[in-house]
Amino acid sequence: MKAVLHYRASAGFRAALAAYARATGVEAVVADEFDDGAFGREIAEAEVLLHVLKPVTAQMIAGAPALRLVQKLGVGVNTIDLEACRTAGVAVSNMPGTNSQAVAEMALALMLSVLRRLSYLDPLTRRGEGWTPDPDLIDGVGELCGRTVGFVGYGGSASRLGAALEALGVAVIYTARSEKPGLPGRFVTLDELLGEADIVSLHLPLTPQTERMIDASALAAMKPGAILINTARGGLVDEASLVSALTSGHLRGAGLDVFDQEPVDPDNPLLGLPNVVVAPHQAWLTPETLDRSLAAAFENIRRLRAGEPLLNQVV
Repeated sequence: MKAVLHYRASAGFRAALAAYARATGVEAVVADEFDDGAFGREIAEAEVLLHVLKPVTAQMIAGAPALRLVQKLGVGVNTIDLEACRTAGVAVSNMPGTNSQAVAEMALALMLSVLRRLSYLDPLTRRGEGWTPDPDLIDGVGELCGRTVGFVGYGGSASRLGAALEALGVAVIYTARSEKPGLPGRFVTLDELLGEADIVSLHLPLTPQTERMIDASALAAMKPGAILINTARGGLVDEASLVSALTSGHLRGAGLDVFDQEPVDPDNPLLGLPNVVVAPHQAWLTPETLDRSLAAAFENIRRLRAGEPLLNQVV
């Protein structure tokens, strides 16, 4: 059985993939996301596509007549043409929970980075000007303790972080499809959350119902001086409205690991704002997450080969 990892994989990622492949007798190859020719050649005979970020299109599916499974390394399947897979008889599975710890830690890192203005202080210090910051900077920094963090979506990553934040003296509130008894925090409506939270952190999938849910109206409903954190999907946020909220001073700042267009356009105005901390959709990407993800992927490959039900099958 042949599996293709469609990703610009690091040496460590490649080594881990090779180890799992050897242990299971699977032929596993890597096709760089930016090399369409190599991907087209490799996927033509593959039965499994290990999908990370680059969208899986109907054209890709059509060019893979032997394909039986698109295995998402992660949770969100909005980058997969599910209808094309369904039509072609290709199964789709994801792996909820494998990246929860990594995403929780990245969300925390972004919260702290925005609050402490690290994107401003880091280059200042490297230029030898660390002791001559803008004197008004002190008005724009702060501590997590004593603040309220609101989670929009309260799955694995958010609830893990909620427990850690409570230990730091943070009041945790959340909104979700239903209340989560036994988890940290207080269940509220979205409107209540936007009005109460000093930091709003997004942790939900991108669907037709959630697309652009953080629009101009939602941003206006946030507390003056609040912070927006997004480690979920860029399409949840109306970026033009976010730029306006940040430049007007209504929001203190934002920490963004995801964007509406990815890779993010270098001309995206969010990248030029001093009160925004950014990363290139890396919240999930740690060696620990990769190991958990590959273990889940190769378990599904084993199940596919044995004719057993797949784990976390979406299509």
